[in-house]
Amino acid sequence: MTLLKTLAPYDFPSSDAVENYAGRQLLYINWERHRMFSRPFVLALPPETPFGEIIDAYMSDCFSYHPDWAQIDWSKVEWRNGNRPFSPDRNKSLADNGIGHKDLIRLATPGLDGIAGSGY
Repeated sequence: MTLLKTLAPYDFPSSDAVENYAGRQLLYINWERHRMFSRPFVLALPPETPFGEIIDAYMSDCFSYHPDWAQIDWSKVEWRNGNRPFSPDRNKSLADNGIGHKDLIRLATPGLDGIAGSGY
């Protein structure tokens, strides 16, 4: 961690703190090996949102136009919260799954590596 030494008191509150999102939190979602989506999608959702709703509604809205989306075997998806593997419970909320503000959820779909295996 880099520390900054200032000449005067430095009070600069974060503009993307969870308090600034009216009861919602930011959630980043990245589909590994699918560079058709060059960056993770960012959603602002209440922490009470069930993980299943995120998959069925929000992720589907973001990713369903990729030809691999319809072929996903959800029982084989490898999930990570940042760099940490985890097994989300579809019936539990973001909060209950341990997903916090500005977390990056990564899903990998073994055998589905983009169009013609290109990573795109």
